[in-house]
Amino acid sequence: MIIRPRPHGWQLLYILRGSIVPAIAPKVLAIGVLAVLVCAFAGYWRPGAGQGLAVVPFSLLGLVLSIFLSFRNNACHERWWEGRRLWGQLLFESRGLARLAASVLADQPALRRRTAYLTVAFAHALAARLRQNDGWQAVQPWLQADDADLRSHPNLPDALLGRIGAALAEPLQAGRLDPILYMQLDQRLQALASVQAGCERIASTPLPFAYTLLLHRCAWLFCVLLPFGLASALGWATPLLSMLLAYAFFGLDQLGEEMEDPFGLQPNDLPLAALVRTLEIDQLAAIGQQPLPAPLQPQAYLLQ
Repeated sequence: MIIRPRPHGWQLLYILRGSIVPAIAPKVLAIGVLAVLVCAFAGYWRPGAGQGLAVVPFSLLGLVLSIFLSFRNNACHERWWEGRRLWGQLLFESRGLARLAASVLADQPALRRRTAYLTVAFAHALAARLRQNDGWQAVQPWLQADDADLRSHPNLPDALLGRIGAALAEPLQAGRLDPILYMQLDQRLQALASVQAGCERIASTPLPFAYTLLLHRCAWLFCVLLPFGLASALGWATPLLSMLLAYAFFGLDQLGEEMEDPFGLQPNDLPLAALVRTLEIDQLAAIGQQPLPAPLQPQAYLLQ
């Protein structure tokens, strides 16, 4: 995620870090070169003929394309925002679990520490699963030697929640934990499992490919044919206008593509590593462990 002050004045013209320009610059330049070539040979196409009719089809196509792009970007932003809400809920539920454990397990510091460590491991495993990284490597610092059997588990985050439930069930079975209090702890675990399911739903269900492909094709078709429709009317102003429109359409298309998968590593994706570090700090603070790790800070305006 890009974290930087809102630009103003001349900064709007030259800021690249956090902009969509680097990703679409080759496409925009290609349209600009095409427009220059079209203008160079426009004299062979009787430029005075049909100037009024040439722009009408592009106006209609551009209007339709902009509407479709807005629908797609709204859908992609909804996925991005839902992913952020789910991780916000994960922080909320994990803090509730730590607070409840501090109350009902006050006389069992070892179990509280075990619960906190497994909760941190769950967050690391979930982030790694969503980004298709090695989850086992991420959770090893938070596990005990007898947790080695989890390495081969196909769903490591779910297995870690199960291990938390098993750890909390031990005092229940020994009569040291009231069943009602155990149910309250288990409800927090169920809420964490619900967050995981929601994140997996977003990650495993992209927007329909045919819809995305249609928009890609229409954007390219519009931008490639636009210079042919404008050259006779605008002359050498055609490359500038073609590149501006290409920047708008390709930029919206690229931005929607990045937000479609909010858990990736693109500049505009969610900062999962920073969110996991926040949870880690909360859990360690709840059990009184010092020193606490420092929150992650943006590097070159990029927070991951």
